[in-house]
Amino acid sequence: MTPNHPDAEGQPTGQVEVGDVVEVEVGPVAHGGFCIARYEGRVVFLRHALPGERVRAVVTEAKEGQRFVRADAVEVLVASDHRVQPPCRFAGPGLCGGCDFQHVELGHQRELKAAVVREQFSRLAHLDVDVVVEPVPGDVDGLGWRTRVEFAVDESGRAGLRRHRSHSVLPVDTCLIADDRVVATGVLGRDWSGSQAVDVVAPSTGEPVVVPVPAAGAAVGEDGPPTVVEHVAGHRFTGDFQVSARGFWQVHPGAAATFVDAALEALAPREGETALDLYSGVGLFAAALAESVGPGGKVVAVESDGDAVAAAAANLAARPSVLALRARVDDAFGVARPKRSGPGSRAQRSRKLRRHPLLPLRADVVVLDPPRTGAGKDVVAQVVALEPRAVAYVACDPAALARDTASFLEAGYRLSGLRAFDAFPMTHHVECVALFER
Repeated sequence: MTPNHPDAEGQPTGQVEVGDVVEVEVGPVAHGGFCIARYEGRVVFLRHALPGERVRAVVTEAKEGQRFVRADAVEVLVASDHRVQPPCRFAGPGLCGGCDFQHVELGHQRELKAAVVREQFSRLAHLDVDVVVEPVPGDVDGLGWRTRVEFAVDESGRAGLRRHRSHSVLPVDTCLIADDRVVATGVLGRDWSGSQAVDVVAPSTGEPVVVPVPAAGAAVGEDGPPTVVEHVAGHRFTGDFQVSARGFWQVHPGAAATFVDAALEALAPREGETALDLYSGVGLFAAALAESVGPGGKVVAVESDGDAVAAAAANLAARPSVLALRARVDDAFGVARPKRSGPGSRAQRSRKLRRHPLLPLRADVVVLDPPRTGAGKDVVAQVVALEPRAVAYVACDPAALARDTASFLEAGYRLSGLRAFDAFPMTHHVECVALFER
C-alpha cells in the first residue's frame, strides 16, 4: 500500500486505493449504518465494525483528492462486548447490503440508533435530546419482521439482494429479516428472466402476493399490481386499508399501529377540530384523525401518488369528514419545489405557483409523514402559517427530521416530545415521531 502521511495542514499526501488493507481504531457510530475511523489524515466510513474496536479493513471506495474513503472491517483484532455472530450467512463484507447491524447485539443496535438521533439533533437543530429507541410490539429477536421485500433479478434470472452500494445482485436462498411467508412463496428458487425485480408482500390478512416487475421497456399488464388488505389494530385506532402490492405500507407488521398510536397520543385531537394529513398515502392517519375529530370535525389529506389516492378514496369512503386531495404537498401550498438540475429544471422554475383552493387556511392539528428527504423549510413555513396548536411529524430519517426541527424552532414552535422506534431491526434505519407545539 502506498504510504499515506498527512501534510502540515492535515491533508493526506499519499493515495489510498481500493483493495488496500488498513488497521484502524473504530470511533463513534454515524448516520448511514457505519462507524467513523481515521487513517493517516483520512476519514474512514467503516461498515461491519463497532465503536471501540480495533480492526483491519479493506478499502472499498476511494477517490483521489477526497478526504474520506469507505471500507469494510474484515478482521477484528479487539472486539466489542456487544459483537455477536451474524445470524445470516449472507451478512458481511462484500455480501448483502440490506442489513447493517447483524453483528451487533439487538439491544445495543437500539443504543447505536439513539446515539445517531441525538447526534443529528445536536448538529442540525442545536438541541440536546434525550431519546430511547423503543422496540416495536411483536419483535422478539429482530428477525422475520419484513412483510414487503423487493428482490433484484440478475442476468441469469435468479432472484437475490443487492450488495452494499452496488447494482450487483447476490443470489440468496433465504432472508432472515423477511417474514417466513415471503420465503415460503418459493420466489427465491424460480427463474425470473425478463423481470428486473420481483416484489413479495405478506399482508396482515390474506395470502402472500408475488409481483414480477418487468424489465425496462417490457410490456406492463393492464390490470396493474394486485391490491392487498392491511389490518391495523392499535390501542387508539383500528381499521382495514386497501394498499397496492407495490404501494407504500410500513414493512414491520407492528409499525402502522405503533405510529398511529404515537401520533394520536401526541396530538390528542378533539371533537370538532380541523386536521391536516400531509403525505397521506392510503389514508392511515387521515382515518385515525377523522375518528378522533368526529363528524363535526374536518380532515384534509394531501398525497401525490395516484394509486395511493385511489386506495385512500376506498379506505376513507365511510368517513365523509375527510377530503382527499391529489397533489404534491409543496404544490398544494403554492410553494416552489426543491431546486434540481438537469432535464425539466427550467420548466419547473417557470411553473405558476398557486395554493390549492380546498386546502384550509387554518388547522388545529397536523400530521406530517414526508419521504426520506423531509418536508423542507418552505413546507414547514406553510404548516406554521396554519397556526396549528400541535404538529406530529413521523420521520424515517433523523437527519431530515433534525433539519425540519430547526425550521420549526425558528418559527416559534418547540419540540415538546420525541419518540423513536426500531421498526427496522438489523438495519441502521430508525423511525421517529416528534411533537411540535406553539
